[in-house]
Amino acid sequence: MSVQIFLQGKLLGIEEFLFAPSEKDHDQVFTGRSHWITLLMEILPRALLNELGLSKILLGSSGGGQFLVVLPEESRGAADNFLDGAAREIADLSAGLLKLLWSVTENLGDWSDVRRRLTEQMEHRRGTPGFDAAPAAADGDSEHYFAGQLGMKLRDAESAGWSPETPGRIHIGEGKHVWSLAGSSTEALPFARHAAPSDDGREPASTAALAGRASGLNTWGVLRGDVDNFGIRIRRAQTIEEHIQLSVMYKQFFAGELEVLCSMPEFWRKVTVIFSGGDDFAVYGAWDALIALAREIERLFHRFVEATLQEFAGPEGKTISMALALAPAVDSSLGAVFEEAGERLEIAKSADKDCIWLLGRTLEWKQFSEASDLKESLMRMISDYGVSSQYLRDLCGIYRETQSKMSRRQARRMGGERPWRYHRRIRRILGAARDGAPERGDFQKARTALIADLIGRSAVTVKLRPAGRVALEWARLSAE
Repeated sequence: MSVQIFLQGKLLGIEEFLFAPSEKDHDQVFTGRSHWITLLMEILPRALLNELGLSKILLGSSGGGQFLVVLPEESRGAADNFLDGAAREIADLSAGLLKLLWSVTENLGDWSDVRRRLTEQMEHRRGTPGFDAAPAAADGDSEHYFAGQLGMKLRDAESAGWSPETPGRIHIGEGKHVWSLAGSSTEALPFARHAAPSDDGREPASTAALAGRASGLNTWGVLRGDVDNFGIRIRRAQTIEEHIQLSVMYKQFFAGELEVLCSMPEFWRKVTVIFSGGDDFAVYGAWDALIALAREIERLFHRFVEATLQEFAGPEGKTISMALALAPAVDSSLGAVFEEAGERLEIAKSADKDCIWLLGRTLEWKQFSEASDLKESLMRMISDYGVSSQYLRDLCGIYRETQSKMSRRQARRMGGERPWRYHRRIRRILGAARDGAPERGDFQKARTALIADLIGRSAVTVKLRPAGRVALEWARLSAE
């Protein structure tokens, strides 16, 4: 009986490659690069198995910048040659920024031992002097390939293919080996690619068009999400079967749910997918639609965890954190806003887990729901009681003023400042219903409840609530 080996492949330098400058069509090049990376780690291992004449059931896991396959020992040399060719073209297309590395070990011992040997060999190859080839100059057509082929045509393609003549490229609808991109078949590649259409429906909507479709302030943003402690959850897998099961479940959740959600009426013209990975995702679109989408993804992820992960002990991999970055200008670079969203996500995950960074604050998901309810209360003051929309800017001014006066040490020691001055000022900002008006009683109740939600219910001190600060910014943007 032939000895089996595990082969693990991994792409390095993804962030540097995505953010590398381009001469033109910056947003389309950025999107095409993201799609290339996503599909590359799905197609390469499948193409490898096809080229070696091996069964597709030997594919372990794929996507998220890496893959794992099982091979017979006698296929090791052919696999090395296959990956050598792919690595060279990947380096050429990315001007040396992307590197494909792989490690191989025998299927001997417990899965924990196998995983450790694969990791150690990968680290050794990464750190071997002279292993990395000198950066190559990018092909003259590489930007056209990313922008035109993978940034535009891939959106409506029925299939994607691979050919040995160009082992690092993804072909649209052709190639020696072709895989479906459409439908729910098990043979189809898991690939979320929804794009909000332009007004004429001929191409994806630009960021400026998406900004114009937002309610309130006309701007757009990028929403990024990442499963908390996913790496720990994967490392705790006791068998290769459990490792594959976990990898496939998470990947299919993000690819499937994103595609379905973005096709819903409230999102399909406002949101475009950048990528869905093994444990993360990124989308861009109208800022208000992204906030609503974040809530839906968190809700669906919670249901996914309850349905599929209850048998796994511990909280790792069972919560998700997100961050939303708004474009500073309508014509801002998609890559720059994507990078900022990533930085905000790191801030959120370092401060807490199971949370979202939104409009200047990190909120737990429970606080996010509170902010949403409070935002609706703020908007009702305008729609139901005729309060001027200027009151939102004035209330935001109170928050900024208070925070500038109080040091962090003072805030921790005192818990806030004395509240009655804020009660008076907020009442003046909100105004008062005219005497004898039939809505006066309801208005007073709504105003009292709003003050309590904004600054707390303590009779002695006031600590400005993060949910209240987010709700104010959210309402202000909605009323612009």
